[in-house]
Amino acid sequence: MSLRWRLRGLQAKFIVLVGVTLLLMLATIALMLQRQGAMQDEVVGKSREAMHSLVFERLRQHGQAQSAQVAESLVNPLYYFDLDEIGVIARSLLRQPDVRYVLVYDTDGDIIHDGSGDIPTFGQAMRDPLAYEAVSANGVHAQWTERVLDVSSPVRVGDQRLGGVRIGYSLDAVRADETAASNALGESLGSIGTRHLWWVVVAMLGLVALGAMVSYALQRALVRPIRELADVAREIEAGNFSATVAPSARNDELGDLMRAFGRMSDSIARHDRDIRRMAYTDALTGLANRLAFRESLDQRLMQLRGQGRSLALLFADIDDFKRVNDTLGHDAGDEALVQFANRIASAVERYGTDDTLLARFGGDEFVILLQGGLLQGGSGADGNVRGLAEALAETLVAELARPIVVQGRQLFLGTSVGITLFPDDAAGATALMKNGDIAMYQAKVAGKNCHRFYSRAMDQAVERSVRMEQDLRGAWGRGELSLVYQPIYRLADGSLVGAEALLRWRHPEQGNIAPSVFIDVAEQSGLIETIGPQALRTACEDATRWHARSARGAGLFVSVNVSPRQLRSGELPNQVASVLRDTGLPPAQLHIELTETAVLGDEMHAGALLAKLRSTGVKVWLDDFGTGFSGLSHLRRVPADGVKIDRSFISDVLRDPDDLALTTAIIAMAHSLGITVVAEGVEKEGQYAILRERGCDLAQGYWIGHPVPADEFETLLV
Repeated sequence: MSLRWRLRGLQAKFIVLVGVTLLLMLATIALMLQRQGAMQDEVVGKSREAMHSLVFERLRQHGQAQSAQVAESLVNPLYYFDLDEIGVIARSLLRQPDVRYVLVYDTDGDIIHDGSGDIPTFGQAMRDPLAYEAVSANGVHAQWTERVLDVSSPVRVGDQRLGGVRIGYSLDAVRADETAASNALGESLGSIGTRHLWWVVVAMLGLVALGAMVSYALQRALVRPIRELADVAREIEAGNFSATVAPSARNDELGDLMRAFGRMSDSIARHDRDIRRMAYTDALTGLANRLAFRESLDQRLMQLRGQGRSLALLFADIDDFKRVNDTLGHDAGDEALVQFANRIASAVERYGTDDTLLARFGGDEFVILLQGGLLQGGSGADGNVRGLAEALAETLVAELARPIVVQGRQLFLGTSVGITLFPDDAAGATALMKNGDIAMYQAKVAGKNCHRFYSRAMDQAVERSVRMEQDLRGAWGRGELSLVYQPIYRLADGSLVGAEALLRWRHPEQGNIAPSVFIDVAEQSGLIETIGPQALRTACEDATRWHARSARGAGLFVSVNVSPRQLRSGELPNQVASVLRDTGLPPAQLHIELTETAVLGDEMHAGALLAKLRSTGVKVWLDDFGTGFSGLSHLRRVPADGVKIDRSFISDVLRDPDDLALTTAIIAMAHSLGITVVAEGVEKEGQYAILRERGCDLAQGYWIGHPVPADEFETLLV
């Protein structure tokens, strides 16, 4: 009995042991199931977080790069308020995947274009919750909601902000992809867990050893590959797109997952290369763009500091390129730019080295980085890089002055080149680029189609020009700008027939400023497009008052100078018609004066505008005639009622036989075409007499009458 009971006791203990073992195994299984579920949830969560961070960050970076690129392409259209071009850019963006909206706005946050055909939101303020930060941001700015990623970028010309652009990317597709990927991963892990659970159940028969083996198999078959995937995901998230997943020969779901993850990694790396290529390459010419050039310049300067080496920057800007876009269209302009880029690249190959870099900064501006050798004596730029830069600049001026053929038309353009040297002119990239831009601007001021080296004096000239531009803004409203009138007399009988309106500026601190100084500033800055119409209206109002107050003044005309910029805008005929309608001045009593060179810059465009003006009765005169190397044959193609012989010929007409012969020829040939001839700058009695003898029609100058204010001019009519 005792043995039986002892056996029963052992059996019971065995049963208890088995039961305890089973309970322990069940608890172990339950614990393993719980840990497996937690592990699956953690893996899915971590994978989802990694994928979300990765995809969202790439979308944000892509949006910022695209927004900055679009902002740069919007500079010219927004500056000239070209709604058609803005619409083309906006619509091209809207056609891209996941782009929900594109908004181009002004500095006040009012919508200029939304990419639609009729722009129903034009002029409306952006009132969505993201609008305030987008308008207030000084640079590229990204913000988001649950449904959309909003990336904005300001549009600037220098320090002047023209407005900005907002691009909204839908996050629905991103979230859907994340959810699908997470669900797929969860299902795969669930399937793997279920399959290995049966092995765990079988492992109950082998107790601890089999459980250990199952645990080891689970660790090796599941956790390690997931950890490898997580490690690669973290590398990609950190920006290391070259990280790859080890090849897997497994044919199960985890193998499929690892291969899919590997393909996704390759795809992300490929897209990163594409985005970087787009971000650092000019799409039209294939050259480096501003961003790539600036990064390369920063790296070069860091390498060159302390090495006793030098470099030169050449800023090449095509002269009057806007005329190509305005007359032939932007497609022709793009074709011309590609031809210019090829010519510049050929010139750079001749003078450059392996370190030379050519970039297009946008528009018609190209920049060349030319690197030199060791400095002589340890200071100053070596003669080698300066000589190379000058030789390259001369070659560029000569090569780009040769005609190009675009759409069957021969175009003659030039280029202005500014050169700055490191370390002579500056030690930093920003200062060097500013100096090169200043030197290029001085080349344009010097007459275009030439090159100039940067000098310290240029900074002072630019400062004066900027300060004068600031002072000139609003000068008319403050009463600083006014018109004076120089009498014009008929030489045959000495009678007063009209007056030329001349603009004067009395600065509150500097006194009277020469028109040759501030008119050029107004022309370069675009202020002339505001001042010109104001001067035209004032002159017509004064002429109308002369006609009303004096019988002698009834037939007098007033001539008003119009700048080339006003002519190019194409609004001149409408402006003249509006002023004549408002003031009541007869069209025949208004003479519009344009310089000969401004008209000959684009005879077809100018001829159409001038013909429209003349059809209303307004007279058109060519000013400074004889200085444009044009020849009188152009008068047959450009409609004109009169020419004003330039004062440089009149001043020497008494002592220079050539000037007298040229003046006589101009008078005779103009009369043969039925064109009135006016001599300006008559300052001596002998000049007056010889001009009358040679049949000149009209004259003006200090010997006949000085420019006087409108009220003083009225005294001449008494």
